[in-house]
Amino acid sequence: MVLVAKVVKSKKLILVFHYFCGTLKKYIYMKWSEFFTSSVGKKFIMGLTGISLIAFLVVHVGLNACIWANDHGVMFNKAAHFMGATIVVRILEVGLFVGIFLHAIQGLVLTAQNNKRRAVGYAVPMGNKGSRWYSRWMGLLGTLILLFMILHWWHFFIPSRFTGVEEVFIDNKPYHDLYGLMLITFSSWWVVIVYVLGCISLAYHLMHGFHAAFRSLGLSNSRYLHILQSTGIGFAIIVPAAFAMMPLSIILGWIS
Repeated sequence: MVLVAKVVKSKKLILVFHYFCGTLKKYIYMKWSEFFTSSVGKKFIMGLTGISLIAFLVVHVGLNACIWANDHGVMFNKAAHFMGATIVVRILEVGLFVGIFLHAIQGLVLTAQNNKRRAVGYAVPMGNKGSRWYSRWMGLLGTLILLFMILHWWHFFIPSRFTGVEEVFIDNKPYHDLYGLMLITFSSWWVVIVYVLGCISLAYHLMHGFHAAFRSLGLSNSRYLHILQSTGIGFAIIVPAAFAMMPLSIILGWIS
């Protein structure tokens, strides 16, 4: 019985792999212009960039969580310095900005198209099942997140890369005091409220976008889709909640 179960499981994995390869083959044989203009190509780009941005969120929330070491920013400033000084990370940073740009543009285009005609489904049709409100307002949620990110870049990315940040010495070495910048930035309630609202928008965006990204790449197995949906809900709650707790922890005096 165990052997039969293993064989059945292996066959299911093979079928999923074959379907995924078939979906990729469909994209590969598209003309370059069709890839960026067809609905299927746009959804593929949305899925691929979406997964990349999900991976970025994992790294970013892990880095920012260093503020809870409550060591006056030593761990956080060291981690931020490592990310900013590593050439591989800087190259990936360029790819990140390209991914954000493509994801935002394609998302707005798809939203505009879907408002004009019946929405074109993902690579795996979901039938006539009802949809949650946040799945119908992905364009608006994405726009709110983009506006929030512009504010975030203004507060942290531009100073750290261009206009300069005050330095602090750790083990007799100079580091950008991004921890101190966080303390100053999140000393105003209006900034904290905007960030929390941005995190709430991110949570609802991920609630649908997490599993939708994989569906856009051709994942169709109902069992794995259910796992992805459950994982996506957990991810959409935990990660944005962690981001929101950072400014709240500072303004409430839980860390200093």
